[in-house]
Amino acid sequence: MTAWHCQTAAQTLAALQTDPRGGLDAGQVRKLQAEQGANELIDSGGRGAGRILWEQLSSAMVLLLIVAAAASALLGEITDTLVIVAIVVINAALGFVQDYRAERALAALKKLAVPQVRVRRQGTICEISARQLVPGDLVLLEVGNFVPADGRLIESVNLKIDEAALTGESEAVPKHTRPLADAELPLGDRTNMVYMGTVVTYGHGQAVITATGMRTELGQIAKSMQGVETEATPLQKRLAQLGRSLAQIALLIVGVVFVFGLLRGEDPRLMLMTALSLAVAVVPEGLPAVATVALALGARRLFQRNALIRKLPAVETLGSVTVICSDKTGTLTENRMTVTVLDVAGEQIELDAAEQWQFVGKNDALTLLLAGAGLCNDARLQTDLEDGDVRAIGDPTEAALVVATARLGVSPPQLRQMLPRVGEVPFDSDRKRMTTVHRLELPAEGATAAQPSLAAGSQALARLLQRLDCQQIAFTKGAVDSLVSACSYVWDGGQQLPMDAEHRQRIAAANSRLAGSGMRVLGVAFRPLRDQPADASCELEHDLVFVGLLGMIDPPREEVAEAVSRCRAAGIRPVMITGDHPLTAQHIAAQLKISENGSVLTGKQLEEINQADLTETAKSTAVYARVSPKHKLRLVQALQADGQVVAMTGDGVNDAPALKQAHIGVAMGITGTDVSKEASQMVLLDDNFATIVGAVEQGRIVYDNIRKFVKYTMTSNAGEIWVMILGPLLGMPFPLLPLQILWVNLVTDGLPGLALAVERAERNTMQRAPYPPDQHIFAAGMGRDIAWIGLLMALVSLALGYADWATGGEERHWRTLVFTVLTMSQMGNALATRSSYDSIFRIGWFSNPALIASVLLTLALQMAVIYWLPLQSLFKTAPLSLTELAACLAISTSVFWMIELHKWIKRLRQSHRPRPT
Repeated sequence: MTAWHCQTAAQTLAALQTDPRGGLDAGQVRKLQAEQGANELIDSGGRGAGRILWEQLSSAMVLLLIVAAAASALLGEITDTLVIVAIVVINAALGFVQDYRAERALAALKKLAVPQVRVRRQGTICEISARQLVPGDLVLLEVGNFVPADGRLIESVNLKIDEAALTGESEAVPKHTRPLADAELPLGDRTNMVYMGTVVTYGHGQAVITATGMRTELGQIAKSMQGVETEATPLQKRLAQLGRSLAQIALLIVGVVFVFGLLRGEDPRLMLMTALSLAVAVVPEGLPAVATVALALGARRLFQRNALIRKLPAVETLGSVTVICSDKTGTLTENRMTVTVLDVAGEQIELDAAEQWQFVGKNDALTLLLAGAGLCNDARLQTDLEDGDVRAIGDPTEAALVVATARLGVSPPQLRQMLPRVGEVPFDSDRKRMTTVHRLELPAEGATAAQPSLAAGSQALARLLQRLDCQQIAFTKGAVDSLVSACSYVWDGGQQLPMDAEHRQRIAAANSRLAGSGMRVLGVAFRPLRDQPADASCELEHDLVFVGLLGMIDPPREEVAEAVSRCRAAGIRPVMITGDHPLTAQHIAAQLKISENGSVLTGKQLEEINQADLTETAKSTAVYARVSPKHKLRLVQALQADGQVVAMTGDGVNDAPALKQAHIGVAMGITGTDVSKEASQMVLLDDNFATIVGAVEQGRIVYDNIRKFVKYTMTSNAGEIWVMILGPLLGMPFPLLPLQILWVNLVTDGLPGLALAVERAERNTMQRAPYPPDQHIFAAGMGRDIAWIGLLMALVSLALGYADWATGGEERHWRTLVFTVLTMSQMGNALATRSSYDSIFRIGWFSNPALIASVLLTLALQMAVIYWLPLQSLFKTAPLSLTELAACLAISTSVFWMIELHKWIKRLRQSHRPRPT
């Protein structure tokens, strides 16, 4: 690829065969349009609507539900059939809508294409559609224009372009036409180039187009997005595993029960219906509904906490996150530069921005330093009417200086009144400094004390300037090295002294020390002008008097340190990715305890590492600096190759591929572009890292509740299956009829199971490592619990019924006993399953009112089945005496007490384990 930024404007025009005055002719345009095609982003199609719908209907769980619906239809259970079909349809519709919206991310990129542009062709300026642009076209750029394609500048008059969407650089970039030497410069440093999708914010210029359509940098991003395959979420993978497991279990049960019944001489039709009923009982029909409800409730809670979920499965994925890759500026920090250190005459003072500094007005050097910072400045002070906080409008660095000046007792408005600006030498990147000239309009000597309305610092400055005996004064601020080279004197001990080697060494050491702490450092100097006119063209920047240095930094958000600590306690590794200087990144990372070893990897070093080595390096590196957004995709892929579940933040257009690749793409709601939001799964409405950590907690709650539902329903289903297996082994007929099995499966599983979806967080939600993403949903002891609790439930349910059968009880009567105890024991199971660790006596019986209500409703329905004649006839039950009902209730509670005993033993063992040191 041609390094256009290394060529002169003339060389570029010659290579593209463009007349610098007339542009391309009609023949050249037609030829290039035929070769290059339209200047537009091409959508490769992605997944079509048909494919998305097929993926929704072909998952193992959905196929199992379809089989269950068919079995219910064969059994004549039309209601069950309709319920299951409705669940399948609703689940497929929700999934289709979410996936289809995700495929529309490229549409946001297309919005960046400009419909009309002004172009020079055949010696005239004409307005054409941006689609018609070709390489070699001369495009005119003015304030407010979107850049329609990539190009090399051939004319630039005070041109500045906002490239934040493409490079992440927050400030508009000044442009020029000079060639650059380094062919490998990152996009943000190619200051003689313009790129599609960026915006002209100042000045005007002319560029020759070097690339159009998919060959532009924006086109390469679009191509990257099309090449990113969206990975299934951990929940989707686990549900698919569960579906396959249950399908195998269901087939086994159908075969075993049917053959076993035939061997016992049972009616083949009854055995087929019983086997199919048990197969249906194995399937947790409510799982998709419960999962959707849990995810939707989690999404609503997240929205209340400033996190907008764009794709519902992302809620659960958050709970599986093992690495959070975060931008620094605005996410980990306040995105507000703040002066934190002043250095004058060898004295370094650390400032608390919340307090007025008591030494203002008592130290000449400090007064001059703040006056220079406030006057050699284009930012303007503003007081927030709501909270009274002092802010400033303007360049972030200059705004920080003005705010510091005001907070430290020197009023910027009073300064401008006392010292109106009469001339200036603007900042430029070569000199790295700015100078302003001010006329002194001071009160008469001795009058300052009579003006109590003047701030203490302003009064001190007035007295100091009166002593200097000058009509005008020039203040200069800028990079310390550049400033010191223009200084002949230094202000020390209240007087002007010659700048010697010792002073230069002290200033250089202070500058290095502050920069090493991750700060942006500026120096301030002045020059009294006694007889010199205020013409800005005069050579003002020599024989300056150096005053001091100001160190500033974008401070971390107050809540982030705690959020990082919560991350570590939860087994999540935070990673900082920033375009800032490595020292700045290292300093912030150390403050927030993101990095333990202090290592920083730069974008340049990333370029030299192959992907395999990067996977190893990423295991131990927590800070990446001077990183461009294009490196984020490589980092995500490296972490995923290591088996990590990655959340990645981003706000720019070229963050989109990394956001789409990550398990959780997190876009910035305040500073983020439409493209980054469309490519993400979650949008931070407050751009705050702490919000991500809060979202992770909600994701864990959602998955914990889904696990509780699965555990509850599968335990109950296991109890039903054990009843049907143990009963015949004990010599009994089959203890439950097909309709009774379906009743237990639909009613007792459904209502309490759904209520478990709204359970609150457990105590240890953020004090444990996330579940491994490839871990089966039955792992972490759930499979064992399902087995022993299910067996216990079956034994308890058979106890009274077996005793009644053994003593010659009526079939309807002993089956009703089994049926009732099984239903009641499942209610105890639901109550005990609310927490996998804590007792219900600790979490509170009524802390989940929905579950209590569902348990009471289920028991009421069971009473109706036992005592209401129409239902007695339908379900073939018999009424129980109060004594028998009390016995059923008493023995069924043994399931609840055994689960609570098991949790108590677990807590006891946990308390005796040695704590990690």
